Amino acid sequence: MASLSSKITAYASSNGVSSVDFTKDVSLQDDSDGKGPYIKEWNLSISQPTDAELTAAETAADAAEALAVVHSARKAAYGSVESQLDLQYHDSKDGTTTWVDHVAKVKTDNPKS
Repeated sequence: MASLSSKITAYASSNGVSSVDFTKDVSLQDDSDGKGPYIKEWNLSISQPTDAELTAAETAADAAEALAVVHSARKAAYGSVESQLDLQYHDSKDGTTTWVDHVAKVKTDNPKS
């Protein structure tokens, strides 16, 4: 189940808003009463979503969250930019494909779907 912020982002995107700033555009609150987070303040140019509209955005929000997990795992597995540049340098110098092989393995180990 996607987070409320992810559902809001997906709803906004489907209504022409490319980004949501959760410090200015939308304020969420959780009163720790077991009901979970809710929209406290809405400052976007589009109408605030209904519960049904947020539910409709669930699939897109789930997909976005899953993709973010993959991107995070790949980023960690790729290593630093410096180490990748070093691999590329040595591949160029030695005629090897170590960097390409490394990137392919990271992508195989962390598929998007």
